[in-house]
Amino acid sequence: MRLYHLSIATLVFALASCGGEADETATVERPSAEASARPDIAVEGPERHILAFGDSLFAGYGIGRESSYPALLEDALRAKGINARITNAGISGETSGAGAQRLAYTLDAQDPAPDLVILELGGNDMLRGLSPAETRTHFETMLTELKRRDIPVLLMGMRAPPNYGPEYQAEFDALYGALAKEYGTGLIPFWLEAIYQDTSKFQADRIHPTVDGIEILVNDTVDEVAAALPAEG
Repeated sequence: MRLYHLSIATLVFALASCGGEADETATVERPSAEASARPDIAVEGPERHILAFGDSLFAGYGIGRESSYPALLEDALRAKGINARITNAGISGETSGAGAQRLAYTLDAQDPAPDLVILELGGNDMLRGLSPAETRTHFETMLTELKRRDIPVLLMGMRAPPNYGPEYQAEFDALYGALAKEYGTGLIPFWLEAIYQDTSKFQADRIHPTVDGIEILVNDTVDEVAAALPAEG
């Protein structure tokens, strides 16, 4: 358990320090621009459009967007026969508040609208001293917007480090499950679960996953992402 305490505590600090302040009006590239750097996996059927909305853990910090979680997740879904196209809307340094401000703009730029949004934020809020209640308010803004647009959501949960105190830790750790239940979203309770105890799967900063680490995370979560996609209709 000591390793968990160290790695998660360090992770929270690095998420906010890498990349600085988020550009809340940054343009999100279409996935074809990123996919051109990797051999495409041919698959039949209608395209399923997914928006990966998050921070440096989605942005591919230190490994490049072509090796990021959204990019390798797209490959894994296509290998399963799902004609997935994922737009990577990860921005390093992003807080839930910044995400809440740019979400509608990002959604408006998607054509067609996404079939699923994977929402991965919250770690930077801890570094900046935001209370779980404030983080929850920002998530509620995002989830309300997504519900208004009738877009399914998969929440990527995080955990608070114990050095923030038991009260904060309990409140933060319960946040994602409570939101998923209230808004009827999918949930991966702690999406780094598969690698957090193995420091060899992190970069030299011991925070951001290596490409090998990303591959493990993708393999560990691809079935849950596939299950979160709405039925073709």
